Amino acid sequence: MLFYTVMKPLVQVALRVFFRQLEVRHPERLRMRGPLLITSNHPNTLMDPLVAAVNRRQPIAFLAKSTFFKNPISRAIMESGNSIPIYRRQDLDTGAETLTPAQLEAQNEKAFGRCYDYFDKGGTIMIFPEGTSVSERRLRPLKTGAARIALGAEARHDFTLGLHILPLGINYFDPQRFRSDVLLNLAEPIRVADYAEQYRQNPEAAADVLTEEIRRRMEAHLIITRTDEEDELVTQVERTFGQHLIQDDEETLYDNFQLSRTLLKAVRYFEEHDASRISQVQEKLHAYHQQLEHLRLTDEALESRPGGSTRASRALAAGLRLVLGAPFYLYGVINNYVPYIIPSVIAKRATKDVEFVAPIMLVTGMLTFTLAYVGQTALVYHFTHSWLWALLYFISLPLSGFYALNYWGNLASRLRRLRALRLFRQQRPLMETLLHQRTELIRLIREARAAYLDRK
Repeated sequence: MLFYTVMKPLVQVALRVFFRQLEVRHPERLRMRGPLLITSNHPNTLMDPLVAAVNRRQPIAFLAKSTFFKNPISRAIMESGNSIPIYRRQDLDTGAETLTPAQLEAQNEKAFGRCYDYFDKGGTIMIFPEGTSVSERRLRPLKTGAARIALGAEARHDFTLGLHILPLGINYFDPQRFRSDVLLNLAEPIRVADYAEQYRQNPEAAADVLTEEIRRRMEAHLIITRTDEEDELVTQVERTFGQHLIQDDEETLYDNFQLSRTLLKAVRYFEEHDASRISQVQEKLHAYHQQLEHLRLTDEALESRPGGSTRASRALAAGLRLVLGAPFYLYGVINNYVPYIIPSVIAKRATKDVEFVAPIMLVTGMLTFTLAYVGQTALVYHFTHSWLWALLYFISLPLSGFYALNYWGNLASRLRRLRALRLFRQQRPLMETLLHQRTELIRLIREARAAYLDRK
């Protein structure tokens, strides 16, 4: 339970820093009392259990593949995080020893028994029924282990335990990028006792039916693409022109989720009824993004700003903010750059598997920022001999770090806008062609939206 007594507050802070926005849809479902079995998709390895654990007050035990328990250090970490090893067929050869199928089954029965005991105490367990972590917007075939555990736990109490299964869809909007967004989309819980009669008649068939229901509810709360090409098309549309498709003034991550789901349905509708429209949008969107990349611009740099102020007044206001904020920005960079840059360097060198990049950055960042802040504060106290100055300096570190991040984002955005203005002066025909491409794309997307909404 070390994670919940020592590490959870630190992880909560780290996740709030790592993600720009972490939104929970139907948070009351995550607060329901146990016994509870949470089933989730698994696109981002260590991040997936962490984003669930920090949002549930009651401790969660995790079912994790046995290979994580081979190394003494990783085993100690997993056990401190309240994890239970589960053995898969591909884990028959563990390196130190070779398990026979019978031994593997015996190990899993032991793991199941620990789960039953945990549920008997009203506990919460989280499992990833896909059985593997892959960074893609897909849902792989689910293993029946979650359903078997749930049914077995209820059967021990003649289906009076009160166990529920809570299907969870974790939707990352850019999983490997620092300061991206994540939506926890919680489905309606499943009452396991409702499958009592089916279990008594045929336990295996009941597990299959329950697994299918878990899959159905998870799928309804996820963005699922069929191919990489479809994923790229939808991602480009939602990131580039999403603001033209979402009607709400207050945009939430759930709005973005619904937009993505609608775009996927629209793509599949037009593939069947008007494939040329999809091809036209795809071709023009690809050409537009290529041109933006060639000119080192973003679509945002071409977006006209709303409001009654003139371009000159906006530029003056932005310039003043940047000039006046520069000293605070430099203070934040000087005090935060080293612990900020080390995690990304280590992650790039440590792995080529994209699903491991974010967890490595998070864990390394927790270590580098903690050591840096403690060490720098100690130095300030050493030279000032004042606890007050040391405390004020320590408080300034995260505040200045956040300010520096925000300042750099505004500065980069302003520089791209200035580049666009300079290109308009120097290469006006080229930029007018680019704006025409953009206007034509917006027109095509809006027409497609209207056609899809008016379909019969």
